[in-house]
Amino acid sequence: MLTLTENATTVVQAITEQNSQADGAGLRISHEGSDQNALAVAPAEAPEPGDTVVENGPARIFLEQEAATSLDDKVLDASVDQAGAVQFSIGIQETPQV
Repeated sequence: MLTLTENATTVVQAITEQNSQADGAGLRISHEGSDQNALAVAPAEAPEPGDTVVENGPARIFLEQEAATSLDDKVLDASVDQAGAVQFSIGIQETPQV
């Protein structure tokens, strides 16, 4: 399942609070158009039917079905530049060494 870094958790929570007063609001990630590598991120009041919900503390991510499958073993990170622009990045989850 998709995991969130501490930075991503903070950014998701801040964006959600700025865009919604609804309890349970979050960010929705979905595939954009026919390009399976293009993802859209948008604030959402609630998950849509069929969405997978990922929670990390107060941060909530709603993944549409195809996005949930492609992000299953990934880590979501986020950064904010000096101008206040948010940049999300996706990395591979590290598997523990046995």
